[in-house]
Amino acid sequence: MTTAISTGPALLVRCADVGATRAVAAALVPHIRGGDVVALTGDLGAGKTAFTQGLASAAGVTEPVTSPTFTLMRPYPTDLGLHLLHIDLYRLDTPAQIEDLGVSELLEDDAFAVIEWGERAAGLLGPHHLDVRITGPGTDDHRELELRPSGAAWTERWESVAAAVAAAVADGAASGGVAAGVGAFPGTRAAGPGAGVGPIADVAVGERNAP
Repeated sequence: MTTAISTGPALLVRCADVGATRAVAAALVPHIRGGDVVALTGDLGAGKTAFTQGLASAAGVTEPVTSPTFTLMRPYPTDLGLHLLHIDLYRLDTPAQIEDLGVSELLEDDAFAVIEWGERAAGLLGPHHLDVRITGPGTDDHRELELRPSGAAWTERWESVAAAVAAAVADGAASGGVAAGVGAFPGTRAAGPGAGVGPIADVAVGERNAP
């Protein structure tokens, strides 16, 4: 089980399959800016690469997107006028190795990064990034996504990000499929369809402290 990298407002989404995981990632694309970092955390097979594939496809990447486990980083041109830097930190063990990648230098206004095993770069990502913790899949292929903004650059657009994810939930409900439940954070308000019918079952918005 992985842990959250930061605390603050969060979205919690229960996805019924890997396609729904990609759909949640795609919902982020209209809100991506140059210099953004999306840090993905999750066990092997949790769906980090699938999340990246969904985001990349929605951004206009036409090449196959696979995890750059051995090359560590791969850039892709997108339709956003930005390059997507797909980074995998699985084989890196120390902060010095991660710093040697020079990610901060590459993240100018014409690029954004999605980092698998992003928890290994905790403290090196700067104050503004989006943490995505993916747990699962279970025996029923469900995954739980916790999206948490860090820094003003993400919190100032968090309301629109939440609305975009809720719209993805609504689209999933309209497409039909097997429902899946989701646990809301204490004292939260629902941002998605309460019935939870479809590949993306439901979404909750609110506060949850890192375990």
